[in-house]
Amino acid sequence: MPVNDPQAIDLATLSEHLVSAVREAGALAFAMSKGPLKSWSKHHGSPVSEADIEVDRMLHDRLTPIVPDYGWLSEEREDTKDRLSARRTWIVDPIDGTRAYLAGRPDWTIAVALVERGRPVLAAVFAPVEQAMFAAVADQGATLNGSSIAASTGDELQHTRIAGPKRHMDRLTQLIPGINGVPKIHSLALRFARIAEGTLDAAFASGSSSDWDLAAADLLVHEAGGALTTLDGRSLVYNRPHPTHGALVAAGRPRHKALVTLLRGHQGTLL
Repeated sequence: MPVNDPQAIDLATLSEHLVSAVREAGALAFAMSKGPLKSWSKHHGSPVSEADIEVDRMLHDRLTPIVPDYGWLSEEREDTKDRLSARRTWIVDPIDGTRAYLAGRPDWTIAVALVERGRPVLAAVFAPVEQAMFAAVADQGATLNGSSIAASTGDELQHTRIAGPKRHMDRLTQLIPGINGVPKIHSLALRFARIAEGTLDAAFASGSSSDWDLAAADLLVHEAGGALTTLDGRSLVYNRPHPTHGALVAAGRPRHKALVTLLRGHQGTLL
């Protein structure tokens, strides 16, 4: 049922709607992956499939009637600048990791965040193959399938589990002897969600990631006791006119601080 006053619905209730919609969208994408799929390349070479479009449509149809005044920013929908004046905006990646999805790999997700004043206040990241639903509400913690999760503790850098693009990992092994490199996780949202659940100690992203890759995972990491920032430690701001970001690092807060300190002198050669 529509909410005429967007402030009349609390975030916890809205989170229930979000998780339900994202789970349903994941089921749709998973079902479509079993049959023949049309796919094509966008102008910058990244793939898109008919499943991406259908999932975006489903999420839009499920979420916008609840709070019609909220803005919408999706990877697979034409951007309209009215989102910039909305009090809150949905930021959506219908399928994060489309290459993995089309290749039959498990590491793809549905990722949705709600952003207010440039920062996420609600998040859901769903990995349908493993039935893993990550969710977070601002100031209420992060969960995996309903159970609380937390980023790994400590500030040590050696012998830590780190994921990121291969060329960056190669450089990191020179800076931090003995790190345990983890194979690339194709969904960037899932890569950072692994920080929130504590199965990764640190994760990196190269430049040119977008709001839809990051906003949901950012809240997950933050609510789990971690930080996801630029390499010099600045928090990300979402729902700007140009929703792209540079190189990023995420970890539990003490380890994140240690990584930012280490990287200050190596940004030009690392990422």
